[in-house]
Amino acid sequence: MAENITKIHKKSNTIVHPHYACAIGGAYSVVAIKGGIPIANCGPGCMYKQYFFLGFENGFQGSISTGGGNVPSANVGENDVVFGGMNKLDDLIKSTLAIYDGDLFVVTTGCTGELVGDDVGSVVRKYQEAGYPLVYADTGGFKGSNLIGHEIVVNAIIDQFVGDYKGKKREGLINLWFETPYFNTNWRGDYIEIVRILRAIGFDVNVLFGPQSGGVEEWKNIPKAQFNLVISPWVSVGIAKYLEEKYDQPYLHIPVIPIGEEATTAFIRQIVEYAGINSDKAEKFIAEESELYYYFLDSFSHFFAEYWYGLPSRFAVVGDSAYTLAYSKFLADQIGLIPVKQIITDNPPAAFREKIRYEFRQLSDGVSVEVEFIEDGYLAEKSLAEADFGSSVPLILGSSWESDVAREKNALLLEINAPSSGTVVLNRSHIGYRGALQFIERIYTATVGGK
Repeated sequence: MAENITKIHKKSNTIVHPHYACAIGGAYSVVAIKGGIPIANCGPGCMYKQYFFLGFENGFQGSISTGGGNVPSANVGENDVVFGGMNKLDDLIKSTLAIYDGDLFVVTTGCTGELVGDDVGSVVRKYQEAGYPLVYADTGGFKGSNLIGHEIVVNAIIDQFVGDYKGKKREGLINLWFETPYFNTNWRGDYIEIVRILRAIGFDVNVLFGPQSGGVEEWKNIPKAQFNLVISPWVSVGIAKYLEEKYDQPYLHIPVIPIGEEATTAFIRQIVEYAGINSDKAEKFIAEESELYYYFLDSFSHFFAEYWYGLPSRFAVVGDSAYTLAYSKFLADQIGLIPVKQIITDNPPAAFREKIRYEFRQLSDGVSVEVEFIEDGYLAEKSLAEADFGSSVPLILGSSWESDVAREKNALLLEINAPSSGTVVLNRSHIGYRGALQFIERIYTATVGGK
């Protein structure tokens, strides 16, 4: 009988060293909206953990007044599990509306409220009917990561706050769906660079998150946009598809975040062609930015030619789909480094994985790599430890979780995603024209022993 037994390989149900928060972390997408205030309907430890993973131990980004450790929370306990937590949530909403001067309030419900069956919608609807800008989102942690929670929160705002629209579209107006706020360590600086580029080439941009956002007024303008621009391998594609269905609004999906002159110039021309606008302004901007970019790169080439000892030639990236792909493409195609290990940790949906694999198979002419999808931080570290960096100094782009492996390999570790406890980030960008120069500076400063 023993020979007939089929060996079953079970996947572990637990992971260590996670590289993402849980779905209720979508509350921090609300914090990233000017005038947005999250109301957490979850246990007492939930928001604390989200903040420390997304905002604190992630470049020490801090937060605005309604974020950080100040998110109003129901702190659901045993009594609420037994008798229901709706009365407590009702009291919390009343208190929050009385204390906070906000433009948009979003109730995000965690596992407990969803599992005991609290009808959060019925609590929220009476405030909506009274004219309060209040919506709710079911973001139980069992639904997935904070990236899934981000999409749930955005769709809830669109449905319950933005509402229906039958008017005209405005040519040249774009809805920007880019990085997930707080999750990506450099998200604020990267938004500034992308928005700078889009506005310079002639577009009006609905900036929905971050320092340049106009707040809820831009959310109200979402249905008026000519199209949605999604810059990510998979996050926000579902939002764009929903907007296409709801507002008959097309979308342009660009899976690779542009870094460096070649990628950014191609990115600009793709958008201009898709939108059908006059390209003169864009071409003038490209010429100016390219001249500036290569002015600095020319100077850098002298360092590259002379300081030949101890420079990395092979690199690995451990992180979310968006940045693992973008950094790998830039370093392989523009800097000429050799990719030896690329690990994606954000668990992208199966429907997007083949497309992601395809992008890694064409990083540059003749440069291809098979990407690994590993959620478990322990397994990611184990795989990274097996990477062959040859005789050169290993370059690893990752998080604080990879620091032990980096130390064992005497590697240069640049923290580029959460958790990131070895760097303080205010306004940093590694993308576009100007961010790419900062990215090069950071790598080679570490190479010469600087901080």
